[in-house]
Amino acid sequence: MSRNEKYNYIAGEWVAAAEFTENRNPSDLDDVIGHYAQASAQQTGDAIAAARAALPEWAAATPQFRAEILERVGTELMARREELGELLSREEGKIRAEGIGEATRAAQLFKFYAQEALRVEGIAIASIRPGVRVEVRHEPVGVIGMITPWNFPIAIPAWKIAPALAYGNTVVFKPADLTPGCGWALAEILSRAGLPAGVFNLVMGKGRIVGDAIARSPLVDAVTFTGSEATGRGIRGIVAERGGKVQQEMGGKSPLVVLDDADLDNAIDCAIGGSVISTGQRCTSNTRIIATPAIHDALVEGMAKRTRALVVGNALDPASHIGPVVDQKQLDTNLRYIAIADDEGAERLCGGEILERPQRGFYLSPAVYANCTNQMVHVREEVFGPVVSVIKAADYEEALAIANDSDLGLSSGICTKSLKYAEDFKTRSASGMVFVNLPTAGVDYHVPFGGKKASSYGPREQGRAAREFFTSSKTAYTNPL
Repeated sequence: MSRNEKYNYIAGEWVAAAEFTENRNPSDLDDVIGHYAQASAQQTGDAIAAARAALPEWAAATPQFRAEILERVGTELMARREELGELLSREEGKIRAEGIGEATRAAQLFKFYAQEALRVEGIAIASIRPGVRVEVRHEPVGVIGMITPWNFPIAIPAWKIAPALAYGNTVVFKPADLTPGCGWALAEILSRAGLPAGVFNLVMGKGRIVGDAIARSPLVDAVTFTGSEATGRGIRGIVAERGGKVQQEMGGKSPLVVLDDADLDNAIDCAIGGSVISTGQRCTSNTRIIATPAIHDALVEGMAKRTRALVVGNALDPASHIGPVVDQKQLDTNLRYIAIADDEGAERLCGGEILERPQRGFYLSPAVYANCTNQMVHVREEVFGPVVSVIKAADYEEALAIANDSDLGLSSGICTKSLKYAEDFKTRSASGMVFVNLPTAGVDYHVPFGGKKASSYGPREQGRAAREFFTSSKTAYTNPL
């Protein structure tokens, strides 16, 4: 890592910050990844001003020019996916294979939106008036502020930055304070991709300083945010009050319904693969398992057996199935919810214990709870850790009702061989994404991503659906005299 890690990227230049933060590996606290700049409110304002100044030129750039730049970024990300995946694993804690997979996904996103840049299309509509022509065009929104989370520190920035640039917007990007290394690495690649100065800007730092400045600036036309519900509500209030456009993804408590006719091995795979894998640090994790009576006991037994066999260790160790929790604060949160679950009377079948490993790190064994109810605190609130709870339901209708009884609605799943119940669940599930015989955590990049209820606000992310947020429509009437 070069000395530029102590710099933000503003108006086409690496700009030194007065303060920086030390970034350590959650798998090995003796491993210092780097020292990263902490932008001030003034630097953030400079980045916003640079993005505003660069907007006219970039908005007028040809689709081919934008496409070539995005393709260049995607190609470098793909070529360096192992290196970047390892950085991601050192920084966030997911195992190396998952880190490489995420870096690959970032590359795919840039390549997808390189092609979308060539497909910014409008429509011509016949007017109700003779001789008048009507067109609907899609134009850039303007300056986009981006505030991204630590759990997918390169893929989520990619699925925000790539479409923003493809549709002609300029960007002010604030990565999560816990994972600045991936944000910096992505920015460094973008800095060499041929973008005009000011089109893309990186400002690393605290949310209360950098994020607040982005949310409050009248020069920022829209803000896209992924993170906690509480922070999202605060940002939404600030941006909406000044008339800005908002897009938010704010978590989930995804249910997985397992019916009596389900394939047991597949159901166990879905229940564990979609919950405690990735240390449970995914907003789409199916941490509420709702099983009907005939399969319930075998499912619970299989989940506990499968979980006990998982190896928790250093993210870079090939033997590890699960890496560490991201930091001490999140570990404390996980332990608090485990204590709550114990106090609520849920039956802890395995896990929930701090683990000692050769390197100092935030290691926690994944926990499986049985005999849960949907009213328990640990079942209703998002833990964001490797904790999965099993609820017994009398039949499909009760299971569906329990699944829908949540303030959140990002994703949901069902395991069944019944086409009848699968189709009914897809229709009646109160979530933005539905999975049949699959874990709820795992999405494609070329289709819409988003939820219902408190999970999401504003237009969907990813795929062609991203156009709705990153463009505004203009209706043009012509009377050809």
